[in-house]
Amino acid sequence: MKHTHFQKFSYFLLFSSLIFLIVSGSDEDDEKSGGIEGWCDTTPHPEPCKYFLTRNPIDKSDFRKMCIESALDQAILAHNKTRHLEPRCQTKKKKAAWQDCNTLFENTVLQINSTLDGLKSNSSFTDTDAQTWLSAALTNIDTCLSGSVELNVSDIISPVATLHGNLSQLLSNSLAVNGVLLDENQEQREDYPSWITPGDRMLLQTNDMKLKANVIVAKGGSGHFKSIQAAINYAVSRRARNQRVVVYIKRGVYNENVAVTNTMNKVMLVGDGVRYTVITGSRSVADGYTTYSSATVGVDGIGFIARGITFKNTAGPRKGQAVALRSASDLSVFYSCGFEGYQDTLFLHAQRQFYKSCYIFGTIDFIFGNAAAVFQNCNIYVRKPLWGQVNVVTAQGRVDPYQNTGISIHNSIITADKDLRPVYRSYQTYLGRPWQQYSRTVILKTYIDRIVNQAGWLTWLKTNFALNTLYYAEYKNFGPGSSTTKRVRWRGYHVITSANDASRFTVANLIAGKAWLPSTGVPFTAGL
Repeated sequence: MKHTHFQKFSYFLLFSSLIFLIVSGSDEDDEKSGGIEGWCDTTPHPEPCKYFLTRNPIDKSDFRKMCIESALDQAILAHNKTRHLEPRCQTKKKKAAWQDCNTLFENTVLQINSTLDGLKSNSSFTDTDAQTWLSAALTNIDTCLSGSVELNVSDIISPVATLHGNLSQLLSNSLAVNGVLLDENQEQREDYPSWITPGDRMLLQTNDMKLKANVIVAKGGSGHFKSIQAAINYAVSRRARNQRVVVYIKRGVYNENVAVTNTMNKVMLVGDGVRYTVITGSRSVADGYTTYSSATVGVDGIGFIARGITFKNTAGPRKGQAVALRSASDLSVFYSCGFEGYQDTLFLHAQRQFYKSCYIFGTIDFIFGNAAAVFQNCNIYVRKPLWGQVNVVTAQGRVDPYQNTGISIHNSIITADKDLRPVYRSYQTYLGRPWQQYSRTVILKTYIDRIVNQAGWLTWLKTNFALNTLYYAEYKNFGPGSSTTKRVRWRGYHVITSANDASRFTVANLIAGKAWLPSTGVPFTAGL
């Protein structure tokens, strides 16, 4: 995984979080009496709040809007300055890191703008949406920084480091303020978002994609295109407003890197099945790409759906981080898909994602990132790593205690792939390790094979990093590797015994799935 951390929030850890919760419960009259300083003192980062916010808010909602507006101003400034750094990037590694940061800051501006627009005018917008999009914005900054460090080119972003710091702290404040309102309102949207339509259900359930697809991709020339990217670009450019784009990819191995950008919402890719439709690439960190840009397929557009496709990275175990699929698509679905790689196979970068009946193969940190993601009825296969390496299934990347992110593995199977099974005693396998300070992973009612070490979970690089601030939990798992009697004794590790506690990590609660999954047609279990 990454070779360093970016714990910008470790300065305040739990202490500041507790202070904020206590103070936020005080009367708003008390906050008003202290002016803007009184309001800012309730946040995790008071100083940038006092510096960038200039007037006294009317109430908590107004304070939230002011915090987010100040973050937007800094995000726009950071993006503009980042764009101007391009001439400094003359090597492959510097170009790769800069391109990541430019894209990530563009996405950050979009996500903060969407949050403000929702607060002002969208009746279907919720506090949960705000927490999701602000969480993604904060994750983007961390991803930009980590990419430049892993390629050892941090100097390219040093001119905007102060802006990054200010923006991170302002977003952290926004998450904290919105988090309090979210707890107070306890709302759960049951209507469908405007970008999801009932027609999506029929598209996922139909077997005759030739009739439903906007474009067809075929290696042999029997479709409209031979390239998946060309097909997506064409279909998106020709569609009517808000119409879903359906790309049918006939059986074949497609060796290309595909990008579904933030302007490509509501794209659906449908293949002929995981054994027959394969999208493959071989980019890796060892070859000069960042983890982010190593992805064979990268998805940012809202409402992405994939069915019956394998996403693969063939760089191999010696090339280190090499992503098969990277997704930051909010309200995205991967149904009956495969993900094959070794280290860092599946990058759950950000926002709400659902994986149903999928197959995931890898070795080190091979399900990782900072999305809110639920895996249901999935098969997770641990492969044979290089000699001396340790297998780790998950590395969740939550950097702030108010981010509503986490990995939930539900009703699934964690077992050995065929190459590891005969030699599994020669390698150690763990359920997860903390990539970031507030790493959160929960495994529910899942079969855990004997390959998993009795301790269950692993420290980060043999340190005590995040052991008190992470949240790792297991609930009613079964199989020879599921016993919790010899699990780690960290403060952040929990054996859940209450169904009510476990339900926080279900489709209904972690990703608000009852509000949007029914219209996609994918089968799912909302609760436990």
